[in-house]
Amino acid sequence: MMALESIKTIANIGAGTMGHATALQFALKGYSVNLLDTSVDVLQEGIARMREDLSSYVKVGLVKAEEVDGIIANIHPTVSYEEGLEEADFVIESIVENLAVKKEVWQKVEKLVGPETILATNTSGLSPTKIAKFLEKPERFLVAHFYNPAHLMPLVEVVPAEKTNSAVVQTTVDLMNHIGKHAVALQKEAPGFVGNRIQAAVIRECLSIMQQGIATPETIDDIVKYSLGLRWSILGPVMSADLGGLDVFNTIITYLTTEISNEVGENALLVQKVKEGHFGQKSGQGFYDWQGEKGQELIDYRNQKLLAALVDEKKDK
Repeated sequence: MMALESIKTIANIGAGTMGHATALQFALKGYSVNLLDTSVDVLQEGIARMREDLSSYVKVGLVKAEEVDGIIANIHPTVSYEEGLEEADFVIESIVENLAVKKEVWQKVEKLVGPETILATNTSGLSPTKIAKFLEKPERFLVAHFYNPAHLMPLVEVVPAEKTNSAVVQTTVDLMNHIGKHAVALQKEAPGFVGNRIQAAVIRECLSIMQQGIATPETIDDIVKYSLGLRWSILGPVMSADLGGLDVFNTIITYLTTEISNEVGENALLVQKVKEGHFGQKSGQGFYDWQGEKGQELIDYRNQKLLAALVDEKKDK
């Protein structure tokens, strides 16, 4: 199987929100990246977004201004799969979250790459085993799940499919760490992987708290931001439980599990929001008002905080 030292050329399928950012991570490390998408316009938009991301890096000293053009020069946009997959050692895909579409793309990819090429999907929740069953060599297929925004979030979840070779998992972890991400490998796949499972559990309880009239969205967010979120960003929830005392947590969980939400399926509050067309930031209204300058200020604030954390992490390494 392909080792880290043998990986020279990356094929990055998709130049959108996630795809442009994953391609940039490899280009930053000096890899030659073939960027594939369905149209020249989409590819040009992806390159423009990369330049915006690099501009934010320059402002905080992660990249020098004179390095930007050289980094972009590592990106080779194309609409041709034959050209884009030529000599590819590692392929990563960030396209629509649709199993049928991914099946079609990966069957096409497998016919054009070498026998040792590693194949990775950047899905946030689809089963890698369900995708891999359409492939002739499922043992070289897995998930490399970047978190959004991928140019600011360090984590990559590496998730094996049922037949994924352990060497493929290790090489993928090594590659992700090599480009400066923080890669973790799951022991096996599970719906939602790990991050989304934890997020879903937390959001479910937040919705339940709102529905019961216990607290407003603003209060819930403040409680998480200034306590749990801060603590977990340093040590994580499991280590924090160790520090707090497992006997204490045993007592808390024993009486709280009868009180917290165990609702399954759709949540009535979310269903109502969706029916009203209140999707959050992308529609201008969710639990918060995202319209006008205030909404953009919140996004900019989030990005600035993530950039600062990224700078601190790089300093620690």
